[in-house]
Amino acid sequence: MEKNPVLYLQHILECITKIKQYTVGFDEPGFLENSLVQDAVIRNFEIIGEATKHLDSDFRLKYPKIEWKKIAGMRDKLIHDYIGVDLWAVWAVIEDILPELEKQINYIIETENNKS
Repeated sequence: MEKNPVLYLQHILECITKIKQYTVGFDEPGFLENSLVQDAVIRNFEIIGEATKHLDSDFRLKYPKIEWKKIAGMRDKLIHDYIGVDLWAVWAVIEDILPELEKQINYIIETENNKS
């Protein structure tokens, strides 16, 4: 039985919120020096990627603005290439991509909930 995609989107949103909480007050050098925050952030990116993989492909096609494959690919890179994680790239995602992703996920949740 498939779960409602909104449940996975809510998981993604919860992880985005946690990442924002963990990194509040940090700049790039501070993030790069704090392994505890790095680990917490990376774990939540892994969960975001895993939740993305559980979304049905037809559902993902309805919302092509989100680069679902890249999100899932980031999860794979973090899980399988943990020794070579590019922390500068992780920080760039936090700064440059996460705010827009949060807006898009909120929009999709609202859209899907209004269909019910």
